[in-house]
Amino acid sequence: MKESFFVALFLSIPFLGYSQTAEQSKAIDHYVKKVIQINEIPGMAVGIVKNDKVTFQQYYGRENLENDKKVSATSMFRVFSITKLIANIGLFKLIEEGKVSLDDKISKYVDNLPKGWQNIQVKNLLSHSSGLPDMFDITDFTEKATPNEVIDRLSKEKIEFEAGDHYRYNQTNYLLITMIIEKMTGKTFEEYILENQFPDSKNQVAFSSNSVEEIPNRVVRYIYNPEKKQYEKLMVIHGLRSHSSNGLAVTLPAFLQWSIHFSKNDFLKPETKTMMWKPFDYKNNDWEFGHGWEITDSNNTRSYGFSGGNVSAYSIFPDQNMAIIVVYNGSKGFPVMYQMVNHIAGIIDKNLKDPYTLAEEIAISEPLAHPDLKKKIYGYRIKDDKVIFSYQYPKDESTEFVKSISVAGSFNNWNMNDPSYRMTLKKNNTFEVAVPKSTFEKGKNYSFKFVMNKTGWLTIPYNALNIDGTKDNNLTLTIN
Repeated sequence: MKESFFVALFLSIPFLGYSQTAEQSKAIDHYVKKVIQINEIPGMAVGIVKNDKVTFQQYYGRENLENDKKVSATSMFRVFSITKLIANIGLFKLIEEGKVSLDDKISKYVDNLPKGWQNIQVKNLLSHSSGLPDMFDITDFTEKATPNEVIDRLSKEKIEFEAGDHYRYNQTNYLLITMIIEKMTGKTFEEYILENQFPDSKNQVAFSSNSVEEIPNRVVRYIYNPEKKQYEKLMVIHGLRSHSSNGLAVTLPAFLQWSIHFSKNDFLKPETKTMMWKPFDYKNNDWEFGHGWEITDSNNTRSYGFSGGNVSAYSIFPDQNMAIIVVYNGSKGFPVMYQMVNHIAGIIDKNLKDPYTLAEEIAISEPLAHPDLKKKIYGYRIKDDKVIFSYQYPKDESTEFVKSISVAGSFNNWNMNDPSYRMTLKKNNTFEVAVPKSTFEKGKNYSFKFVMNKTGWLTIPYNALNIDGTKDNNLTLTIN
């Protein structure tokens, strides 16, 4: 695909060393403004902590679309599922104090559980391996339904799988975590969290899972309606039961100070954090997820974090003593929070930049940046008796961390490790592999995709003409 202005803009940003803080900040600010412009994001705040000091803190756009109030240090962004990190730390504080154990059955702390829930352990809640029915799949709860009423209703649903078997993201887990915290502290969840994690953040933190509740300085969350081509306010109302899973609204300064406290071990001891970040051992899949934390590996660098509501992301890089916060209130296109964290981390240190995430950022943003690109055949060409598969990585970007590009498709049973389809680097960051034309039957349609570093299935450019129309949006190859 022809390199666009959007690609050129992203790749012209210098990747600097830690000593050049002013230049880094300028590059990050420039990048963030372009992301906001391309994705038509109403309002955003971005913050960075390095070595327990705030090194970047900027505000952009408006709190809401109904007036011109600017996003500022007093704006409270609802971080949705990042709230779970707050709850995780609260629970692990009790574990650290010996009041709760990961191996305890939840029936030790929660009375009158359904029979099928009795053997679920605390660690199954944190690792999303409980197998419980998800309360967010049930639509007949009232806003003021009590935890016991929720459990009674859920008891009528089937257990999905044996506890510990595999990962399935589930909001019911955090209702139970709330109940454990409240049982062992004698306080409400909100009181316990505010006292222990936000003691100096008065009027900068609020809990509410009611999207329409008016809270001073709380930023409005918008959903883009592509049919009407306009933003609409999120109108979802969840009750008190959801506070530990999605209810936290917080200012960027309070969030940054929380991150500093966490990094300095003010909330948990280092050994407790190690326990919390340890990957859970699922019985039947190799999903790598900690005890309530997502785990990300970029170029042999591990980070931990979470996202929320498709509008917020938090990532901490322990080895670099750095954390990045991105919060905003709506995006016209694909959610950009993970890509932004990766890109910002790469501006600070090229070793933190994941090449797959960078390639994905460009691919998913292209429809907004250049909606009128001409449709064309993408991914292969036929020359003489060869089919030449071709993948173009951004031309001016380093391929240092691109360890492999391969082709997988219906022609090789989607085997991403097939050596016959391993691509080699040519000029201008183009990866290619030539396969005998005789490998493919004439007139038969084959589906395929490119894979980076053996795990990253690359998004198909939106202007590719040869797509199969399935939900996986694969490329197609036909030999006439």
